Amino acid sequence: MSEPEIRLRDHAYSSFTQKLLERDIQPGQFVSQRELVALTGMPLGAIREMIPRLEADGLIRTSPKRGLQVLSIDLELIRNAFQLRRMIETEAFGLFCTDAPDGDLLRFKEEHLAIRNEAQAGVTPELLARAQHMDWAFHDHVVDHMGNQIVTDIHRVNAIKIRLIRNADTRMLPELVVSVMEEHLAIIDALLARNKDTTEAAILAHINSAKGRALGI
Repeated sequence: MSEPEIRLRDHAYSSFTQKLLERDIQPGQFVSQRELVALTGMPLGAIREMIPRLEADGLIRTSPKRGLQVLSIDLELIRNAFQLRRMIETEAFGLFCTDAPDGDLLRFKEEHLAIRNEAQAGVTPELLARAQHMDWAFHDHVVDHMGNQIVTDIHRVNAIKIRLIRNADTRMLPELVVSVMEEHLAIIDALLARNKDTTEAAILAHINSAKGRALGI
């Protein structure tokens, strides 16, 4: 495959996942290749090259006689995605606790405190968007800090599934902003104290809280 073809395939993949997260493509939906062309704005060749990658990542599957089916949100997906998240992030945050630069930790704390304090005065749509972005970016940064591309790639795909679950049931609602920021701040304080056990306990509590919201507990 030539470099331009690879770029087109990767662009098609990014466009598909963006449309999925924006709910222009629905979980469980059946789609044809030509419908994906219309939805993503990408050429048919790039769509065909993208499909095996989506299948390998578990984001789509081929259903005989019915076409392509986007992954469905069910209890099995929630259980598996959060179990994988616990495995990756316990390791990632444990390592981050040991060697994260103090400047990064202090910056994270300052940013989270600012969002929490703003949210206590009232949550606007703009603040909600910033809080959601900060939530995702914080976890991505810690996993990326491991410097393990295999883990990063797995985390990125699993994060798409987690975000689909949250979009379906428990995306960050205005009333959750303060509590999510405070859960993050507990993690950051443990990181600043360089206490690995407390850090791992805090990230597990945060992930379990998110899973509970996804299950409606």
